[in-house]
Amino acid sequence: MPKPVLLVTRRLPQAIEARAARDYQARLTASDTPMTDVVAQAAGANAVICCPGDVFDAALIGALPESVKVIATFSVGYDHVDVAAAKARGIAVCNTPDVLSVATAECAMLLILAAARRAGEGERMIRAGNWLGWAPTQLMGTQVSGRRLGIFGFGRIGRELAKMARGFGMAIHYHDVARLPPELEGDAVFHPTEETFLPVCDVLSLHAPGGAGTRHWLNADRIARLPKGAVVANAARGTLVDDIALVAALTSGQVAAAGLDVYDGEPRVNPGYLGLENVVLLPHLGSATTETRDAMGHLALDGIDAVLAGRTPANLVR
Repeated sequence: MPKPVLLVTRRLPQAIEARAARDYQARLTASDTPMTDVVAQAAGANAVICCPGDVFDAALIGALPESVKVIATFSVGYDHVDVAAAKARGIAVCNTPDVLSVATAECAMLLILAAARRAGEGERMIRAGNWLGWAPTQLMGTQVSGRRLGIFGFGRIGRELAKMARGFGMAIHYHDVARLPPELEGDAVFHPTEETFLPVCDVLSLHAPGGAGTRHWLNADRIARLPKGAVVANAARGTLVDDIALVAALTSGQVAAAGLDVYDGEPRVNPGYLGLENVVLLPHLGSATTETRDAMGHLALDGIDAVLAGRTPANLVR
């Protein structure tokens, strides 16, 4: 019996491509950019692995061949896949939850520290040959230890960040659609409304899902309710931030510094950030560790294996 055909839209880690080639007739690609001819490449395929930035909207899904039974996205987020359109076609959608929580939380903590302590400015100063030596008032930033950390979205990643932040003696506050049970909440303080949440956020880290309901959640009105000089970090979804409002707040000093790993419309970055010294910009590195990316790939393949074997995968998007 011939192996099922698997289309992979991006270059994946070596271990994942090796497993795909072993278990499937794998159509691999050497490209790191979105595939422009997915429908043509999917001819006769039984499964597809896509990535964030690959837009699988209703039109594309409607044009996929009947042979496609499952789409696995190499990510936790799946707002780039029209799940309803896939369901209407009888195509299962899988993602990669759990395995990237720690790595992404580490990235958020990196953004918080780098922004608060002006690490980006210091690194640029050294590289430009402009450092003249230690000085008492040079690049004085904000200490995070002992400060209040507000987490918008207290899911797996938000809770991992909270664990790390406790090591810095930070007081944890969170805002979400519902309060978590005590065993998950720990000593974190739940805020059912933004009115009580935003004013306590000396540091605000965004960890909510994307989608229409959270688009531009961090807008001018909410930024104005943060303590003056707050630090903002976003390692979740670029769409959570109104870039124009955040640029204005970084310019005025309402927000002292920001660290961003994701962007609205990436890889495009709002040009307003580029001229600001008080923003740290990373190229979507949240899950970029060898261990995590391998785990993500194996989980995506596990989901495909299950669907094609007639089983319900644990990572099925419902």
